[in-house]
Amino acid sequence: MNVEGVWSPKWQPVVDAFATNFAQGEQGAGVALYHAGELVVNIWAGERSNRLASVANQPWDEHTIVNIFSTGKGLVALCVLQLVAQGRLELDAPIARYWPEFAQGDKAAITVRDVLSHRSGLSAFHQHITDDQIFNWDAMTAAAASETPWWEPRSGQGYSPFMYGWILGELVRRVSGYASFNDYFQAQVAAPLGVVCHFGVPDSALSAIADTGPLKRTMTVTESNGADSVALGKLMKADPRGVTNRAFCNPISLMTATNTQAWRQAQIPAANAHANAQAIAAIYGALANGEMLPPDVLALCSQEQTFSQDQVLGLPLRFSHGFMLSQANRPDCRYGRGERAFGHPGAGGCVGFADPDYQLGFGYVTSRMGQNILIDERAVRLIDAAYAVLGE
Repeated sequence: MNVEGVWSPKWQPVVDAFATNFAQGEQGAGVALYHAGELVVNIWAGERSNRLASVANQPWDEHTIVNIFSTGKGLVALCVLQLVAQGRLELDAPIARYWPEFAQGDKAAITVRDVLSHRSGLSAFHQHITDDQIFNWDAMTAAAASETPWWEPRSGQGYSPFMYGWILGELVRRVSGYASFNDYFQAQVAAPLGVVCHFGVPDSALSAIADTGPLKRTMTVTESNGADSVALGKLMKADPRGVTNRAFCNPISLMTATNTQAWRQAQIPAANAHANAQAIAAIYGALANGEMLPPDVLALCSQEQTFSQDQVLGLPLRFSHGFMLSQANRPDCRYGRGERAFGHPGAGGCVGFADPDYQLGFGYVTSRMGQNILIDERAVRLIDAAYAVLGE
């Protein structure tokens, strides 16, 4: 496998680990690392296809972008925390203060912090959502405003795969004054860092997208206490009208439409950011280096808000304000080695994290989706190689 890109010689172990992934089933991917503000690794390899652009088995290159799924949730949280830092949002203020319609359905007391930390009870839609509705911002935010919690807010933890993004994205839009969530993100995050990452891909970038699909070779699931797609599927089948099933399959287009143009050009902030590895690493690298947020707000990224058995994913998870935190005994949920590390995985493999203790920003993207629902062994291998260089 020919690995392209740039890297500092001392980081060769990361390049070697990346090549090993291709020997074990990877098809097209990229990984990037920033250390102490310097881009030390930015590599890619393999091939990509984009059936909408009539591209098949073309080389992956530095301009290739891919759907990073829930890895984008951390970027949504960053936008919210920027507004907190500016005093325009208060974490313990009811969302209805900024979005009056949100008070419907017993939600008047739900706070910004509740949604960020997945303790709002708003993990899925009770109401029927049509397949095409997810591509209509106004329709989805209106649906979120009219929803009711699945349980008493703050009484339990439940991961919100999709609603999270529409709620917080609309909050950012209303408070910031930008026309859309993506407009805010481009102006306040992407442009200052000079990175390519879109929540709603413009026409000019559609041809650069790599289609996503299943990993051709089944890779060994890491020690994950059942944190894989098979276990999740069993949870969904056990209660077809329950919160887990509704969270992922209401509507089914949330699972089936991800390679369509409608998905790529909509704004579904919790799940449809499209980026390359360098963009993710640059954002997390800036955070790890003390940029993008003032120290008191940056500390919120690492501050545990909840750690319990998740009522949607059925496994123990730790969350801060919008980020997943490490669990020392779980390779599939370990975002760096420093005590303050924080990040977020995406379905099938993509992941980004910041480790302020090591001044490390990490980004990994792939078009081949593995079975793990947190961090699969491809990313674990890369993370372990990076910390071997740094010296654990």
